[in-house]
Amino acid sequence: MATIETQDQRANPNMLKAMDTSTVPDLNPSDLQIFILSGQSNMAGRGGVIRHHHNHKQWDGVVPPECRPDPSILRLNAHLRWEPAAEPLHADIDTGKVCGVGPGMSFANAVRKHVGGGTFGVVPCAVGGTAIKEWGRGEKLYEEMVKRAKECAKTKGNEIRALLWYQGESDTLAEQDAKDYRVNMENLIHNVREDLDLPSLSIIQVALASGDEKYIEMVRESQKSIDLPNVVCVDAKGLPLKEDNLHLTTEAQVQLGHMLADAYLSHFVAAP
Repeated sequence: MATIETQDQRANPNMLKAMDTSTVPDLNPSDLQIFILSGQSNMAGRGGVIRHHHNHKQWDGVVPPECRPDPSILRLNAHLRWEPAAEPLHADIDTGKVCGVGPGMSFANAVRKHVGGGTFGVVPCAVGGTAIKEWGRGEKLYEEMVKRAKECAKTKGNEIRALLWYQGESDTLAEQDAKDYRVNMENLIHNVREDLDLPSLSIIQVALASGDEKYIEMVRESQKSIDLPNVVCVDAKGLPLKEDNLHLTTEAQVQLGHMLADAYLSHFVAAP
């Protein structure tokens, strides 16, 4: 596995253009179906991020049809304001890295098409290169995630429907971290449910597609063996990886978004 990706804050002008919301009025929507997107780089999205000479990275700007914006899908930006959702969803959240396509828009569009109505809010919280111990209660990343989630729920009618979690690559680097993964993940689930006062919050976690070969299976087994109410796991193993053998390709992210949507709809949405 490649080591934790190096920081590169040199922005792609296309990305900045895509994220320009200066002409969009402040939105204060109600009756949102809200989904928290959290974890590390494969949730934040590296699909379409390409490396040039001198280690310079940029997003190629390619947005698959499954990830295109829709008026019914909003995102909570870094300033806790709702705006139209567009790739890359994590550009102002995972600011130390260049973000590209992740699974969030593919997921939201798939759910939207199945449900056939309503307004959806995605809440990006993922940060690349982070270990699960950095998501413990009291840690900056965890507290920021909870803060963002609570902000969403303030408006009457808004409902947090699920937490989508894709993380663990950083915990495949050391044996003790891999051994501790299940306990740490179960603690995170208990803590976030308690702190959001949502004891039955639906959680969909992703079993790793990549990581250090010595301990990846230990982490994957921990992810797949968690047996708590309203917690399900989708397996990303076998999805196409980029040349770094760490990050999912754009096409893989589209597929993962559909897998997450299928898991949500089959486990947590009542049949009509």
